[in-house]
Amino acid sequence: MTDFSEILRQKIKLITENWVEAVRQDSEITTTQELTYESIRNSLPKVLEAMATILSQSEVNDVKTLVDVSLEHGILRSEQGFEPSEIAREYRILRSVLFSILETDLVAGSPTELLRAVRLIDTVIDEAIARCFDSYTQGRLRELEQLQSELKLTNQELTRLVRANQSNLAELAHELKTPLTSIIGYSDLFLRQHRQEGSTRDSMPNLENIERVLQSGRQLLRLINDSLEISRYESGTMKSQFIDTEVTPLIRSVVEMVKPLTYGKALDLQIDCDRAPQQVATDPLRLQQVLTNLLSNAIRYTKQGTVQLTCQVISEQEWTIIISDSGMGIAPEDQQAIFQPYIRGQVGDRANVADSTGLGLAIVDRLVKLLNGRIYLASQLDQGSTFTVILPLTLSETQPHSDES
Repeated sequence: MTDFSEILRQKIKLITENWVEAVRQDSEITTTQELTYESIRNSLPKVLEAMATILSQSEVNDVKTLVDVSLEHGILRSEQGFEPSEIAREYRILRSVLFSILETDLVAGSPTELLRAVRLIDTVIDEAIARCFDSYTQGRLRELEQLQSELKLTNQELTRLVRANQSNLAELAHELKTPLTSIIGYSDLFLRQHRQEGSTRDSMPNLENIERVLQSGRQLLRLINDSLEISRYESGTMKSQFIDTEVTPLIRSVVEMVKPLTYGKALDLQIDCDRAPQQVATDPLRLQQVLTNLLSNAIRYTKQGTVQLTCQVISEQEWTIIISDSGMGIAPEDQQAIFQPYIRGQVGDRANVADSTGLGLAIVDRLVKLLNGRIYLASQLDQGSTFTVILPLTLSETQPHSDES
Protein backbone atom coordinates (compact mmCIF):
# COMPACT_ATOMS: atom_id res chain seq x y z
CA MET A 1 0.00 0.00 0.00
CA THR A 2 1.42 3.39 -1.02
CA ASP A 3 1.89 5.84 1.85
CA PHE A 4 1.09 9.15 0.20
CA SER A 5 1.26 10.82 3.59
CA GLU A 6 4.98 10.09 3.96
CA ILE A 7 5.67 10.94 0.30
CA LEU A 8 4.05 14.35 0.80
CA ARG A 9 6.10 15.02 3.95
CA GLN A 10 9.32 14.25 2.10
CA LYS A 11 8.43 16.76 -0.62
CA ILE A 12 7.06 19.62 1.48
CA LYS A 13 10.19 21.74 0.98
CA LEU A 14 10.20 21.13 -2.79
CA ILE A 15 6.49 21.89 -3.12
CA THR A 16 6.87 25.07 -1.07
CA GLU A 17 9.82 26.35 -3.12
CA ASN A 18 8.11 25.60 -6.45
CA TRP A 19 4.88 27.19 -5.28
CA VAL A 20 6.54 30.40 -4.03
CA GLU A 21 8.44 30.73 -7.31
CA ALA A 22 5.29 30.10 -9.38
CA VAL A 23 3.30 32.65 -7.35
CA ARG A 24 6.10 35.20 -7.62
CA GLN A 25 6.34 34.76 -11.40
CA ASP A 26 2.58 34.87 -12.00
CA SER A 27 1.75 38.12 -13.77
CA GLU A 28 -1.77 38.16 -12.29
CA ILE A 29 -0.50 38.21 -8.68
CA THR A 30 1.16 41.62 -8.57
CA THR A 31 1.13 42.06 -4.78
CA THR A 32 3.97 39.55 -4.37
CA GLN A 33 6.35 41.92 -6.17
CA GLU A 34 6.73 43.79 -2.89
CA LEU A 35 7.05 40.71 -0.62
CA THR A 36 9.96 38.59 0.55
CA TYR A 37 10.19 34.81 0.10
CA GLU A 38 9.16 34.26 3.73
CA SER A 39 6.14 36.58 3.41
CA ILE A 40 4.86 34.70 0.36
CA ARG A 41 5.52 31.27 1.84
CA ASN A 42 3.66 32.21 5.01
CA SER A 43 2.26 29.05 6.68
CA LEU A 44 2.15 26.79 3.59
CA PRO A 45 4.47 24.14 5.14
CA LYS A 46 2.01 23.81 8.05
CA VAL A 47 -0.90 23.41 5.60
CA LEU A 48 1.01 20.65 3.78
CA GLU A 49 1.90 18.95 7.07
CA ALA A 50 -1.77 18.95 8.10
CA MET A 51 -2.67 17.63 4.66
CA ALA A 52 -0.21 14.76 5.20
CA THR A 53 -2.03 13.66 8.35
CA ILE A 54 -5.34 13.70 6.45
CA LEU A 55 -3.83 11.54 3.69
CA SER A 56 -2.55 9.06 6.28
CA GLN A 57 -4.71 6.04 7.06
CA SER A 58 -3.02 5.50 10.41
CA GLU A 59 -2.66 8.99 11.90
CA VAL A 60 -5.32 11.17 13.49
CA ASN A 61 -6.44 13.87 11.04
CA ASP A 62 -5.01 17.25 12.06
CA VAL A 63 -7.95 19.28 10.79
CA LYS A 64 -7.57 21.89 13.55
CA THR A 65 -4.10 22.91 12.34
CA LEU A 66 -5.41 23.13 8.78
CA VAL A 67 -8.24 25.43 9.89
CA ASP A 68 -5.99 27.58 12.10
CA VAL A 69 -3.26 28.14 9.52
CA SER A 70 -5.81 28.81 6.78
CA LEU A 71 -7.40 31.50 8.95
CA GLU A 72 -3.94 32.94 9.66
CA HIS A 73 -3.19 32.94 5.95
CA GLY A 74 -6.32 34.95 5.18
CA ILE A 75 -5.55 37.51 7.89
CA LEU A 76 -1.98 37.95 6.64
CA ARG A 77 -3.05 38.26 2.99
CA SER A 78 -5.54 40.92 4.07
CA GLU A 79 -2.78 42.86 5.85
CA GLN A 80 -0.48 42.46 2.83
CA GLY A 81 -3.09 44.01 0.53
CA PHE A 82 -3.88 40.98 -1.63
CA GLU A 83 -6.94 41.15 -3.84
CA PRO A 84 -9.44 38.26 -3.64
CA SER A 85 -8.60 37.11 -7.16
CA GLU A 86 -4.91 36.88 -6.20
CA ILE A 87 -5.69 34.61 -3.24
CA ALA A 88 -7.88 32.37 -5.38
CA ARG A 89 -5.14 32.18 -7.98
CA GLU A 90 -2.41 31.25 -5.50
CA TYR A 91 -4.53 28.33 -4.32
CA ARG A 92 -5.06 27.22 -7.92
CA ILE A 93 -1.30 27.33 -8.36
CA LEU A 94 -0.88 25.25 -5.19
CA ARG A 95 -3.21 22.59 -6.57
CA SER A 96 -1.26 22.52 -9.84
CA VAL A 97 2.15 22.35 -8.15
CA LEU A 98 1.00 19.61 -5.77
CA PHE A 99 -0.28 17.30 -8.50
CA SER A 100 2.71 18.05 -10.74
CA ILE A 101 5.23 17.04 -8.07
CA LEU A 102 3.21 14.07 -6.77
CA GLU A 103 2.11 12.83 -10.20
CA THR A 104 4.69 10.04 -10.50
CA ASP A 105 3.91 8.72 -7.02
CA LEU A 106 0.16 9.00 -7.51
CA VAL A 107 0.06 6.98 -10.73
CA ALA A 108 2.26 4.32 -9.13
CA GLY A 109 -0.46 3.55 -6.60
CA SER A 110 -3.57 1.51 -7.13
CA PRO A 111 -6.64 3.16 -8.74
CA THR A 112 -8.39 3.15 -5.37
CA GLU A 113 -5.41 4.80 -3.64
CA LEU A 114 -5.10 7.32 -6.45
CA LEU A 115 -8.76 8.35 -6.28
CA ARG A 116 -8.66 8.60 -2.50
CA ALA A 117 -5.52 10.80 -2.53
CA VAL A 118 -6.82 13.11 -5.26
CA ARG A 119 -10.18 13.48 -3.54
CA LEU A 120 -8.60 14.26 -0.17
CA ILE A 121 -6.12 16.76 -1.62
CA ASP A 122 -8.94 18.57 -3.43
CA THR A 123 -11.05 18.57 -0.26
CA VAL A 124 -8.21 19.94 1.87
CA ILE A 125 -7.44 22.73 -0.60
CA ASP A 126 -11.13 23.66 -0.91
CA GLU A 127 -11.44 23.80 2.88
CA ALA A 128 -8.28 25.90 3.15
CA ILE A 129 -9.65 28.34 0.56
CA ALA A 130 -12.97 28.64 2.38
CA ARG A 131 -11.33 29.30 5.75
CA CYS A 132 -8.83 31.71 4.22
CA PHE A 133 -11.52 33.78 2.52
CA ASP A 134 -13.54 33.87 5.73
CA SER A 135 -10.72 35.47 7.74
CA TYR A 136 -9.68 37.60 4.75
CA THR A 137 -13.18 39.08 4.56
CA GLN A 138 -13.23 39.79 8.29
CA GLY A 139 -9.82 41.44 8.03
CA ARG A 140 -10.95 43.61 5.12
CA LEU A 141 -14.11 44.65 7.01
CA ARG A 142 -11.99 45.62 10.04
CA GLU A 143 -9.70 47.65 7.77
CA LEU A 144 -12.74 49.30 6.22
CA GLU A 145 -14.00 50.30 9.68
CA GLN A 146 -10.57 51.63 10.62
CA LEU A 147 -10.35 53.58 7.38
CA GLN A 148 -13.77 55.06 8.02
CA SER A 149 -12.65 56.19 11.48
CA GLU A 150 -9.49 57.78 10.07
CA LEU A 151 -11.47 59.63 7.42
CA LYS A 152 -13.81 60.97 10.11
CA LEU A 153 -10.83 62.11 12.22
CA THR A 154 -9.32 64.03 9.28
CA ASN A 155 -12.62 65.59 8.23
CA GLN A 156 -12.48 68.34 10.84
CA GLU A 157 -8.94 69.37 9.93
CA LEU A 158 -9.78 69.18 6.22
CA THR A 159 -12.68 71.58 6.82
CA ARG A 160 -10.29 73.97 8.53
CA LEU A 161 -7.87 73.64 5.62
CA VAL A 162 -10.53 74.52 3.04
CA ARG A 163 -11.69 77.54 5.03
CA ALA A 164 -8.16 78.82 5.65
CA ASN A 165 -6.69 78.24 2.20
CA GLN A 166 -8.99 78.99 -0.71
CA SER A 167 -6.25 79.23 -3.35
CA ASN A 168 -5.96 75.49 -3.90
CA LEU A 169 -9.62 74.66 -3.24
CA ALA A 170 -10.52 74.01 -6.87
CA GLU A 171 -7.53 71.70 -7.41
CA LEU A 172 -8.15 69.86 -4.15
CA ALA A 173 -11.85 69.38 -4.89
CA HIS A 174 -11.01 67.98 -8.33
CA GLU A 175 -8.46 65.51 -6.89
CA LEU A 176 -10.84 64.36 -4.15
CA LYS A 177 -13.79 63.83 -6.50
CA THR A 178 -12.68 60.60 -8.20
CA PRO A 179 -11.79 58.44 -5.15
CA LEU A 180 -14.72 59.84 -3.17
CA THR A 181 -17.19 58.97 -5.95
CA SER A 182 -15.74 55.46 -6.10
CA ILE A 183 -16.01 55.00 -2.33
CA ILE A 184 -19.63 56.14 -2.28
CA GLY A 185 -20.63 54.03 -5.30
CA TYR A 186 -18.99 50.77 -4.29
CA SER A 187 -19.94 51.14 -0.62
CA ASP A 188 -23.58 51.53 -1.63
CA LEU A 189 -23.34 48.54 -3.98
CA PHE A 190 -21.72 46.37 -1.31
CA LEU A 191 -24.28 47.30 1.35
CA ARG A 192 -27.21 46.64 -0.98
CA GLN A 193 -25.81 43.24 -1.94
CA HIS A 194 -25.10 42.45 1.69
CA ARG A 195 -28.68 43.22 2.71
CA GLN A 196 -30.31 41.16 0.00
CA GLU A 197 -31.87 38.02 1.34
CA GLY A 198 -29.84 34.97 0.40
CA SER A 199 -26.79 36.92 -0.77
CA THR A 200 -23.41 35.36 -0.09
CA ARG A 201 -21.32 37.58 2.11
CA ASP A 202 -17.98 36.12 1.07
CA SER A 203 -18.69 35.92 -2.65
CA MET A 204 -16.01 37.14 -5.05
CA PRO A 205 -18.02 40.21 -6.23
CA ASN A 206 -18.54 41.34 -2.64
CA LEU A 207 -14.86 40.88 -1.82
CA GLU A 208 -13.87 42.82 -4.91
CA ASN A 209 -16.27 45.63 -3.96
CA ILE A 210 -14.68 45.84 -0.51
CA GLU A 211 -11.26 45.95 -2.16
CA ARG A 212 -12.29 48.82 -4.45
CA VAL A 213 -13.63 50.77 -1.49
CA LEU A 214 -10.39 50.24 0.43
CA GLN A 215 -8.19 51.22 -2.51
CA SER A 216 -10.16 54.40 -3.12
CA GLY A 217 -10.26 55.13 0.60
CA ARG A 218 -6.50 54.77 0.93
CA GLN A 219 -5.99 57.06 -2.06
CA LEU A 220 -8.35 59.64 -0.58
CA LEU A 221 -6.74 59.45 2.88
CA ARG A 222 -3.26 59.81 1.37
CA LEU A 223 -4.38 62.84 -0.62
CA ILE A 224 -5.96 64.44 2.44
CA ASN A 225 -2.90 63.80 4.61
CA ASP A 226 -0.55 65.17 1.94
CA SER A 227 -2.76 68.25 1.58
CA LEU A 228 -2.66 68.75 5.34
CA GLU A 229 1.15 68.55 5.30
CA ILE A 230 1.26 71.35 2.73
CA SER A 231 -1.27 73.36 4.74
CA ARG A 232 0.72 73.00 7.98
CA TYR A 233 3.84 74.31 6.31
CA GLU A 234 2.09 77.23 4.62
CA SER A 235 0.39 78.22 7.89
CA GLY A 236 3.64 77.92 9.86
CA THR A 237 2.42 75.12 12.12
CA MET A 238 4.65 72.30 10.80
CA LYS A 239 6.93 71.29 13.68
CA SER A 240 10.53 70.12 13.61
CA GLN A 241 12.86 68.82 16.29
CA PHE A 242 16.60 69.07 15.58
CA ILE A 243 18.76 66.47 17.31
CA ASP A 244 22.12 64.79 16.67
CA THR A 245 21.33 62.09 14.13
CA GLU A 246 23.42 59.23 12.70
CA VAL A 247 23.12 59.48 8.95
CA THR A 248 24.02 56.06 7.54
CA PRO A 249 21.64 53.97 9.72
CA LEU A 250 18.78 56.35 8.86
CA ILE A 251 19.49 56.08 5.13
CA ARG A 252 19.73 52.30 5.24
CA SER A 253 16.42 52.02 7.12
CA VAL A 254 14.71 54.09 4.40
CA VAL A 255 16.31 51.97 1.67
CA GLU A 256 15.03 48.77 3.30
CA MET A 257 11.54 50.30 3.49
CA VAL A 258 11.37 51.23 -0.22
CA LYS A 259 13.33 48.26 -1.59
CA PRO A 260 10.19 46.10 -2.12
CA LEU A 261 9.06 48.68 -4.71
CA THR A 262 11.89 47.47 -6.97
CA TYR A 263 10.66 43.86 -7.00
CA GLY A 264 9.43 42.82 -10.41
CA LYS A 265 11.48 45.52 -12.14
CA ALA A 266 14.86 45.24 -13.87
CA LEU A 267 16.12 47.87 -11.46
CA ASP A 268 19.42 48.15 -9.59
CA LEU A 269 19.19 50.14 -6.34
CA GLN A 270 22.67 51.46 -5.48
CA ILE A 271 23.69 53.15 -2.22
CA ASP A 272 26.99 55.00 -1.66
CA CYS A 273 27.44 56.28 1.89
CA ASP A 274 31.23 55.91 2.12
CA ARG A 275 31.77 59.69 2.37
CA ALA A 276 28.65 60.42 4.40
CA PRO A 277 28.94 62.39 7.65
CA GLN A 278 28.77 60.22 10.73
CA GLN A 279 26.39 62.53 12.57
CA VAL A 280 24.45 65.71 11.74
CA ALA A 281 22.05 68.05 13.51
CA THR A 282 18.68 67.56 11.85
CA ASP A 283 15.11 66.38 12.35
CA PRO A 284 15.35 62.62 11.65
CA LEU A 285 11.61 62.21 11.01
CA ARG A 286 11.50 65.01 8.42
CA LEU A 287 14.74 63.81 6.81
CA GLN A 288 13.27 60.31 6.56
CA GLN A 289 10.18 61.77 4.85
CA VAL A 290 12.38 63.55 2.30
CA LEU A 291 14.40 60.43 1.49
CA THR A 292 11.33 58.18 1.32
CA ASN A 293 9.52 60.50 -1.08
CA LEU A 294 12.50 61.02 -3.37
CA LEU A 295 13.53 57.34 -3.47
CA SER A 296 10.00 56.00 -3.99
CA ASN A 297 9.44 58.58 -6.74
CA ALA A 298 12.65 57.56 -8.49
CA ILE A 299 11.66 53.88 -8.35
CA ARG A 300 8.06 54.57 -9.42
CA TYR A 301 9.12 56.46 -12.55
CA THR A 302 11.97 54.10 -13.52
CA LYS A 303 11.00 50.81 -15.15
CA GLN A 304 14.54 49.53 -15.63
CA GLY A 305 18.13 50.63 -15.13
CA THR A 306 19.49 52.26 -11.98
CA VAL A 307 18.36 54.27 -8.99
CA GLN A 308 21.32 55.59 -7.00
CA LEU A 309 21.60 57.38 -3.68
CA THR A 310 24.90 59.12 -2.88
CA CYS A 311 25.61 60.85 0.42
CA GLN A 312 28.74 62.89 1.15
CA VAL A 313 30.21 65.89 2.96
CA ILE A 314 30.81 68.80 0.56
CA SER A 315 32.25 71.45 2.93
CA GLU A 316 32.89 72.19 6.58
CA GLN A 317 29.33 73.43 6.90
CA GLU A 318 27.27 71.28 4.52
CA TRP A 319 26.53 67.76 3.32
CA THR A 320 24.50 66.49 0.40
CA ILE A 321 22.19 63.66 -0.62
CA ILE A 322 21.96 62.97 -4.35
CA ILE A 323 19.25 60.67 -5.72
CA SER A 324 19.48 59.92 -9.42
CA ASP A 325 17.60 57.55 -11.71
CA SER A 326 17.60 56.39 -15.33
CA GLY A 327 13.85 56.78 -15.68
CA MET A 328 11.51 58.76 -17.91
CA GLY A 329 12.79 62.19 -16.85
CA ILE A 330 10.91 65.49 -16.55
CA ALA A 331 10.21 67.85 -19.45
CA PRO A 332 12.03 71.23 -19.28
CA GLU A 333 8.74 73.13 -19.24
CA ASP A 334 7.61 71.15 -16.16
CA GLN A 335 10.80 71.48 -14.12
CA GLN A 336 10.11 75.01 -12.89
CA ALA A 337 6.72 74.00 -11.43
CA ILE A 338 7.44 70.43 -10.31
CA PHE A 339 7.72 71.47 -6.63
CA GLN A 340 4.29 73.13 -6.66
CA PRO A 341 1.20 71.30 -5.30
CA TYR A 342 -0.82 69.13 -7.72
CA ILE A 343 1.84 69.31 -10.46
CA ARG A 344 2.87 66.09 -12.20
CA GLY A 345 5.33 65.87 -15.06
CA GLN A 346 3.68 65.09 -18.40
CA VAL A 347 5.44 62.54 -20.59
CA GLY A 348 2.98 61.59 -23.30
CA ASP A 349 0.85 58.62 -22.37
CA ARG A 350 3.14 57.86 -19.44
CA ALA A 351 1.92 60.87 -17.48
CA ASN A 352 0.37 60.66 -14.05
CA VAL A 353 1.26 57.47 -12.27
CA ALA A 354 -1.98 56.03 -10.86
CA ASP A 355 -1.16 56.31 -7.14
CA SER A 356 0.49 59.75 -7.37
CA THR A 357 -1.19 62.66 -5.59
CA GLY A 358 0.94 65.36 -7.22
CA LEU A 359 1.99 66.50 -3.74
CA GLY A 360 5.07 64.40 -2.98
CA LEU A 361 7.70 66.76 -4.39
CA ALA A 362 5.84 69.80 -3.02
CA ILE A 363 6.09 68.26 0.45
CA VAL A 364 9.79 67.41 -0.11
CA ASP A 365 10.54 71.02 -1.12
CA ARG A 366 8.91 72.39 2.03
CA LEU A 367 10.52 69.81 4.32
CA VAL A 368 13.97 70.60 2.92
CA LYS A 369 13.37 74.29 3.65
CA LEU A 370 12.23 73.31 7.16
CA LEU A 371 15.59 71.56 7.58
CA ASN A 372 17.35 74.77 6.47
CA GLY A 373 18.44 73.15 3.22
CA ARG A 374 18.12 73.52 -0.54
CA ILE A 375 16.98 71.15 -3.28
CA TYR A 376 17.91 71.17 -6.97
CA LEU A 377 16.67 69.21 -9.97
CA ALA A 378 18.49 68.21 -13.15
CA SER A 379 16.56 66.11 -15.66
CA GLN A 380 16.31 65.11 -19.32
CA LEU A 381 13.47 63.27 -20.98
CA ASP A 382 14.11 59.52 -21.35
CA GLN A 383 17.47 59.87 -19.59
CA GLY A 384 16.43 60.26 -15.98
CA SER A 385 16.42 62.78 -13.14
CA THR A 386 18.78 63.82 -10.37
CA PHE A 387 17.59 65.48 -7.16
CA THR A 388 20.31 67.11 -5.04
CA VAL A 389 19.53 68.02 -1.44
CA ILE A 390 22.06 70.19 0.43
CA LEU A 391 21.72 70.40 4.23
CA PRO A 392 23.72 71.98 7.08
CA LEU A 393 25.96 69.73 9.16
CA THR A 394 25.32 71.59 12.43
CA LEU A 395 22.90 74.08 13.89
CA SER A 396 23.85 77.72 13.46
CA GLU A 397 23.97 79.94 16.54
CA THR A 398 20.72 81.64 15.54
CA GLN A 399 18.88 78.44 14.70
CA PRO A 400 16.75 77.03 17.56
CA HIS A 401 16.94 73.35 18.47
CA SER A 402 13.17 73.13 18.38
CA ASP A 403 11.42 74.94 15.55
CA GLU A 404 7.69 75.24 15.13
CA SER A 405 7.84 77.34 12.00
